Amino acid sequence: MSVATTGPAVAELLTDFTTAEPASLEADFHRLVSALWHRGEAGDRALTAVPALVAALEEAGDDRKGHLAVLLGLLAEADYPAIDGPLTAAVREGLDRYLDLLARTGKDRPLTLALLYLVSHFPGDRERILAAVAPLELDPPDQSRLVRGLASLDHDDPDIGRMWPSPSVWDLSAEDLEFHRQQLRALTTAQITTNWENDTRMLWAYSGAMAYWAVRHGMPVDLPPAPGTGEAPAPAAELGIETFTQYADALRCTACSGSVEFDGEIVRCPACAVRYPIALGILDLSDGISEATADLPHEATANLLAKLAEMPSLGVYYEKVLRPAYLRIAGANWGGAVTPQVEDDYITRQIQPVDGPVLDLACGAGRWTTVVAAAVGQERLVGVDMGLPMLTVMRGKLPQVPAVRGSALNIPFADATFGAVNCWNALQAFPDDAADAIAEVGRVLRPGGTFTLMTFLFDTDPIARHFQESHYFPSRPEGQLLFTMEELERWLADAGMSIADSSGPGSFAFITAVRG
Repeated sequence: MSVATTGPAVAELLTDFTTAEPASLEADFHRLVSALWHRGEAGDRALTAVPALVAALEEAGDDRKGHLAVLLGLLAEADYPAIDGPLTAAVREGLDRYLDLLARTGKDRPLTLALLYLVSHFPGDRERILAAVAPLELDPPDQSRLVRGLASLDHDDPDIGRMWPSPSVWDLSAEDLEFHRQQLRALTTAQITTNWENDTRMLWAYSGAMAYWAVRHGMPVDLPPAPGTGEAPAPAAELGIETFTQYADALRCTACSGSVEFDGEIVRCPACAVRYPIALGILDLSDGISEATADLPHEATANLLAKLAEMPSLGVYYEKVLRPAYLRIAGANWGGAVTPQVEDDYITRQIQPVDGPVLDLACGAGRWTTVVAAAVGQERLVGVDMGLPMLTVMRGKLPQVPAVRGSALNIPFADATFGAVNCWNALQAFPDDAADAIAEVGRVLRPGGTFTLMTFLFDTDPIARHFQESHYFPSRPEGQLLFTMEELERWLADAGMSIADSSGPGSFAFITAVRG
């Protein structure tokens, strides 16, 4: 599909860009881009403009060759999932020039990143491209992204779900790999194809976003590791049911919103006759068992323990590898403006609970639960998340902090329970329901309580935004959706909260709100 475009001649726009003064370079580039491409779709003048763009790669200054390579990559991508469409074929005609530039540029240069993004769109030339870049001795992440981008789908052995931010970083245990294979066996042919195409788009989006940032600002920097992102912690000691009885008046059944009661070692809802299991300090309020089925309490607990054993290293892997990469793509954090210490300091400085317990909502593997615990004390803290592997890791880090498996869209606690709520780097995981999640936070907060929040905004640059939107995570298979500041302000106000602080570099949103 093409986008109708009008305005100055493309040749004029291209000349304006290649001869632009540094102060107007970005503006002239965006004028050129908007004449040929918009939000993933090519304009009706794109096909005839490609030869001039390819020729300009040789003639343009070194400070703008990378911009043109990114634009050519965007145009080639506009045909996908077709890999032999007319626009892709036209861009491919410049392959000799792209490979020659790569050989002359060398590795660890912004232009190299842009060219790698561009040539990864031509799987029909896989062997030639890989042979041409071999002398560069690319780092494993760049090399593996290129190899995967040039690959073709093998339905008998599909390489899906283990490629972002690069295939080389997926160093999973044998147990986790087998768990992953079992999941793939359950997919239909159509699902495999869709996942393959989404993975490919996501890989291009990461490479493209990195290249686009680099040609404007310089090479990305390596971030320091977040505290506690090494090996998985030892399993936490069991917490007795008495740990949860302190919340007896506040806990709510997720099936009917009624109060729960504690009968010996059983948590049950008398209103709808549902039991909820506890194991390893985790109360699972997401999946009750009807007493009418006559399941015994130990059977419910055994089922929960079996679930806790699935993908045991995923929580640690997320914190160590996936999350830093996500901050780069969603927050434009390629320059490292937001470090783990920046995040920790913000939470510590801003969270100011009134009396009562504190909730770390969507706590994940406990990366920020530890920060909240240091600020307010483990004895008044509870974590809520839907991911059992994540909760297992959190419990290992903080063995005195109880965990509740539950949804941010139906927080299993009564109104005005908490003196503070923290929800860090999670709201974008359920973007269609973000307003409902914020409303739930307002419901469970006590008057005067604080809500500390970090999420991401749409980038104001249309190319960077395209790369943000081209990510298809399991929680968002239709493409990533972020927020505008106006939306967040409106939802917080509707939930009875006023913003006390709003900050954050790039497309980060650091927010502290107070319940009225």
